[in-house]
Amino acid sequence: MVDERDAVYQDICGLLERYRPAGVELAPSTELAGDLNIDSVAAMDLVMEIEDKFGIDIPLNLVSDLRRLEDLVQVVRQQMRAAE
Repeated sequence: MVDERDAVYQDICGLLERYRPAGVELAPSTELAGDLNIDSVAAMDLVMEIEDKFGIDIPLNLVSDLRRLEDLVQVVRQQMRAAE
């Protein structure tokens, strides 16, 4: 479960803001492709931004599994723990 008050969640929401169509709320269940229209090129740009912001590497094989905002937050947290 993702806590919407969590700093990682808030930072990722900030990065997703430019992809958010009018009227679409960002929530843990927000679909990256379906709700935010993030295609494979935009997904790679987003992953690179996240990697730079958090100082982590997200393996490409994990990117294809990212469906919802909650999935993205969990992967970032997992990679941050692995980098410690």
